[in-house]
Amino acid sequence: MTVALKTPVSPQSRSRAEKVQKVVSKGGIEAWLVEDYAVPLIAMEFAFKGGASQDPAGKAGAANLLAGLLDEGAGPYDSDGFHRALDDDAIEISFSAHRDNFHGRMQTLSRNAERAFDLLRLAVNEARLDDEPFERVRAQISAGLRREANEPDHVASRLFREKSYAGHPYGLPARGDLDTLAALTRADLCDLRAKILARETLMIAVVGAIDAATLATRLDETFGPLPKASLVAPTPPAVFQNVGALVVGDVDVPQSTIRFGRPALERKDPDFFTAMVVNHVLGGGVFSARLFHEVREKRGLAYSVYSQLLTYDHGAMLYGGTSTKNERAAESMRVIEAEIASLAELGPTEEELEKARKYLVGSYALRFDTSTKIASQLLALQTDGFGVEHLDRRNEIIAAVTMEDAKRAAKRLFGDSKLLVAVAGRPEGM
Repeated sequence: MTVALKTPVSPQSRSRAEKVQKVVSKGGIEAWLVEDYAVPLIAMEFAFKGGASQDPAGKAGAANLLAGLLDEGAGPYDSDGFHRALDDDAIEISFSAHRDNFHGRMQTLSRNAERAFDLLRLAVNEARLDDEPFERVRAQISAGLRREANEPDHVASRLFREKSYAGHPYGLPARGDLDTLAALTRADLCDLRAKILARETLMIAVVGAIDAATLATRLDETFGPLPKASLVAPTPPAVFQNVGALVVGDVDVPQSTIRFGRPALERKDPDFFTAMVVNHVLGGGVFSARLFHEVREKRGLAYSVYSQLLTYDHGAMLYGGTSTKNERAAESMRVIEAEIASLAELGPTEEELEKARKYLVGSYALRFDTSTKIASQLLALQTDGFGVEHLDRRNEIIAAVTMEDAKRAAKRLFGDSKLLVAVAGRPEGM
């Protein structure tokens, strides 16, 4: 076991990176660790490369169903027995399938750590995928999809994704649909598990009352039995499509739910963090955002309106949304498009740029106020391909954004200001 220790942090130090130890077990499994004994808890987040984008052809929703079954019985425990074992020692274990990664989470009291890691070992290596939980969890997902079938938010989001990444795994529903779920078999999930769960692409973050030597031992015990090599298939680049198009899903409701977007800068682009600042000016979810002011405050068109940057391993998009009365949907989109065009041409004002920088720098600390949040942020850095030094560099990069930078990034981000627009409802004038 090797441990790369960072310089001890003084009370005055503001460095987050210095608190992180890189622990490598004897078996070569690496984890980022922040020791914290303030409370007797351990939070662990981990991920394997390969999520919903690895679903078998014609069987969207496989990774999501697999995630729902790994804690439904493992090793000697059936579903009820496994959950009783978790409940008896207040242990939390869960899994989820994202677009590019397959995630897991464990939380436990430090006194129950040995038991928690052993149950996690069973879930990762020996999940039973029994018939009863298979059918039950599949039925639960299907019931949720039926409930959402005519919900405007779901309809608009589904239409937007289908059109933006048509023909690409990112354009498919991560939870599948009724037909693809019905087609899934236990063999599909066993094949997918063997494909994704491997030490080669495993990323781990741990925060809490555990030392590096103990963690290294637990890593080998928990993940050591997994195969070393990953069988994940390469995902092709995702090209954003249908910019300038409008697609409407007819839903008999008095309001139109709108989703809009266009291609954006990928997370490793030199202008990505500048684009994040510019997007914050546009619709970053705060009262100072242009869309909030123009759409809600000035015209009363909607209660909520937002925009954000979504990044994947093989693509990126500017994505936003709002809901408004059917008769005001066209007006709302004209206002949104006008603000995007204005930012593309002129960039933000000095005041807007200053507020955005301050907010993004100041609010970053809120992502590190609990053990689970810290572990989540550490894992996100790994899945996004950043080093631990980014914990400190991120705010430095944002604080250094100049007006020249912002105008350049705005032109790149918003381009000709054309959008793909998906609407659920009965919008008038569109």
